[in-house]
Amino acid sequence: MNVKFLNPFVSAAHEILSMEMHETVKRGDLRLENGPYQTDDVTVIISLIGAVDGTVFFSMSKEAATQLASILMGEKLLSLDKLAQSGIAELGNVITGRASMKLSEAGYESNISTPSLIIGKGATISTLEYPRLTVPLKTSVGSMTIHLALREGIQKTLTTPQLATPEVFKFPEQ
Repeated sequence: MNVKFLNPFVSAAHEILSMEMHETVKRGDLRLENGPYQTDDVTVIISLIGAVDGTVFFSMSKEAATQLASILMGEKLLSLDKLAQSGIAELGNVITGRASMKLSEAGYESNISTPSLIIGKGATISTLEYPRLTVPLKTSVGSMTIHLALREGIQKTLTTPQLATPEVFKFPEQ
């Protein structure tokens, strides 16, 4: 895992959370983890492909997710219902989108997937040979931990593929 991919994510998460919550977000200690990832109560999963390849997990407790979603949606949510789930998935999407813009500015253009959400603690997700850099972000409603299992991709920049003019297939005459 290249540490240079960490700052765009931490910076993007700090910007988005600080703006939405109107408070200072504090960063916890950075850790390097190997082996499978064990999900927290709520985990947003987003993949990157291009000049940076891999997966990002945003994990948090159910309570933190519900309260974050309440702030994001501008209404008091009492449970992690469909609206809260949508809000948390979109939070991961916005942070990853902002981070991918920062990566692109540094010369690492990548596309991101649609977010997926796992609800339930203890599921095991293998990132195969990708070690994970993890950093918790602490807010007044709880922590959200970013797990980055990323590496430099084969593709340095994404370009629109040029399609060759198709040849017309002719059936042999009978």
